[in-house]
Amino acid sequence: MVSTDNTFIRQGLLAIQNKQYRELYDQAIARIRQDVADAPAYFVLAKISADHNNHAKALELFEKASALAPENAYCQAYFAQTLTLSGDQIKAKHQADRCAGLKIEDHHIADMLGVIYTRTGFHELAVPWFKKSVALNPNIANYHYNLGASLQFIGDFDGANAAYTACLDLDTTHYRALASLAQLTKQAPSSPLLTRLKAAFSRTTGDADAQLHLGHAVAKCLEDAGDYPDSLNWLHKAKASKHGAISAVNFEDIIAGLKAPSTDPIKSGIQESPIFVVGLPRTGTTLVDRILGSHSQVHSAGELNLFGNLIKQAAKTPSNLTLDSDTVAAAANFNSETFEQIGREYLALTQELSRGAARIIDKMPLNFLYCGLIHQALPNARIIALRRNPMDSCLSNYRQLLTTQQAYYAYTYDLSETAKFYCLFDELMAHWTESLPEDRFIQVHYEDIVFKQLEQTERLLEFCNLGWEDACLNFHENDAPVSTASSVQVRQPLYSGSIGRWRRYGDKLNELERYLKEQGIETHQGLPSKTH
Repeated sequence: MVSTDNTFIRQGLLAIQNKQYRELYDQAIARIRQDVADAPAYFVLAKISADHNNHAKALELFEKASALAPENAYCQAYFAQTLTLSGDQIKAKHQADRCAGLKIEDHHIADMLGVIYTRTGFHELAVPWFKKSVALNPNIANYHYNLGASLQFIGDFDGANAAYTACLDLDTTHYRALASLAQLTKQAPSSPLLTRLKAAFSRTTGDADAQLHLGHAVAKCLEDAGDYPDSLNWLHKAKASKHGAISAVNFEDIIAGLKAPSTDPIKSGIQESPIFVVGLPRTGTTLVDRILGSHSQVHSAGELNLFGNLIKQAAKTPSNLTLDSDTVAAAANFNSETFEQIGREYLALTQELSRGAARIIDKMPLNFLYCGLIHQALPNARIIALRRNPMDSCLSNYRQLLTTQQAYYAYTYDLSETAKFYCLFDELMAHWTESLPEDRFIQVHYEDIVFKQLEQTERLLEFCNLGWEDACLNFHENDAPVSTASSVQVRQPLYSGSIGRWRRYGDKLNELERYLKEQGIETHQGLPSKTH
């Protein structure tokens, strides 16, 4: 008899919270000896494995519990959550859909489903679940924060403000909610939020993540007020504790390895042509994504880790990094069959993400590292690399709080490291331009889009073999969710206010400019003559 009673699951979750592993493990094993199809027992063993960072075993056991108890919301939801943590976002979404079809009356499961849908890029599906979790239990601050974040992604900034405020009413120390308030609107010089943020920063000494979020928010408020030098000082303060806490990725060796293999076309039967928008973060990738995503034949799938994960799986390298020197070396030896298999897997896994559109956009900025491999696996793919003035590029990367969960963004914790990373990026872009076909890879400058919107929109559509549609000029009217740092800006018409932003910081960026010039980088490129 299959046991699906949740009593043991709830008791198990409480015991795990109290680190009572041994006794709980013995109880679960005893239950399985009595009934080999005891789903709650497998669930508890899976949770114990997850708590001990044995994620592969946890995934296996959650999958077994899910199969044994298809009507059990705990088994279905935790399996979906584990799939997202393992990077299998497509399967996680399917699993979340199965769970969402059940009767969910548990506030924790409702919130979990919202998080899963957010992580898989389906923000419009996440919002109802976050609203349900708040309705079922309005006294948990983080439920309100999650709701606020998703409302921000779909463009409901008033709703996001109300949710973040409700979160802070319950927990005045919730630094993420406090910092998020600064992002919703331009802050006035006398904003009381700035005072709150500075006080919270002072209280969180020793907490690197809190300092990072709060310090970035203070810097944003000061920038809004026009105090650019002090804004930069606060960025330095915000990143001080985090810098060095994450091991740096050896991008020099990775990029040297990526430049070595041939990028000649391979023999492939794949005709599909997905669109990849790549480049440094905060250099216009979301803008191009919105322009092309406004076309009736195109849907943006968001920032997918999928292609890199497929390369990693095919390479079978042991490190916990998706891309490292060993993985690059292994990929250099892939044959045409392996590349075609990767391409077909990519297309199969992204089919649902197209929402019925003929073409998809994959807007993962760091896919700029994979351009050669993308061309090998998907020879008809169009790759658009965004460029921006070097000084603005470095500053925008440094001043933006990117994900703290990936070592690949650790370069943004130090301005000099950001400059070095820019130079490596510039070097690789030159290589892709020389080695990839011009009808498959192009570089587009953010400044050109801003000052020559019609011309550059026509160029983008022609490159992607798409007919003209006026909606692409009116991209700011696109109501699709945006989960990047540009969630507020891309809902506005084009503006030039961020071009040449670095000049507002006075002599604070002299060292950055000096380093770039020493590396042969023209620091004025892309700027209109009036700013020279």
